[in-house]
This record gives sequence, structure tokens and C-alpha cells, in this order.
Amino acid sequence: MSDVTQYLYKIQPARPEMLVKGPTPEEEAVVSQHFAYLQRLLGEGVVILAGRTLNTDESSFGIVIFNAPSEEAARRVMHDDPAVQAGVMRAELYPYRIALMAGGAFAGNMVK
Repeated sequence: MSDVTQYLYKIQPARPEMLVKGPTPEEEAVVSQHFAYLQRLLGEGVVILAGRTLNTDESSFGIVIFNAPSEEAARRVMHDDPAVQAGVMRAELYPYRIALMAGGAFAGNMVK
């Protein structure tokens, strides 16, 4: 059994109007930092998948599925997300297990 555990964090805009009326300049800057953060973690092999629903009502959400060796490390990944730090997005963490994945067997890296 691997030491790598997957986690999922669900994010939702703190201000749902951002999806309908558009982001403020501050929100736009933070969302750009959020995207760069996830790109970096993807390049490091930590993030497996990140994306969001395309609806623009209050039920809209994004998910980030990633590798971490512990819940503490997973919480750090979530809390270090610039959108979460700035309060532009609220986030919830869940332990997660990938059961099936396109491309065959899954063998991911973990955040240290």
C-alpha cells in the first residue's frame, strides 16, 4: 500500500456575484494567483486535477484533487491557495481515493 493519499478540496466563491457580474480587480488578481499556484503544484506532481463547474449560480464550485502524505499536509495545500488565503474562495477539505483514472494505473507524487 502506498503512503500517498489523495485529498479533494472544494472551493466556492465567497462572493457569488463574482461569477455573474464579474470579479473586482482585486478578485481578478487573486484568482490569477490561485491559477498560478495550482499550475505550480501540477508541475510538481502534487495536483492531479483541478477545475470548476460552468454554472454561474450559488451552486457553482471548483475542485482540486491532489496528493498529500497526511491531512495536515493537505490542509496546508488548501490554506496556502491564494484564493483561500485572501478570502475570495471558501474551501472544504475531504479525504479522497481515486478508484478509476483514464490512462491506467495511478501512481502520484505527494507534497512533503
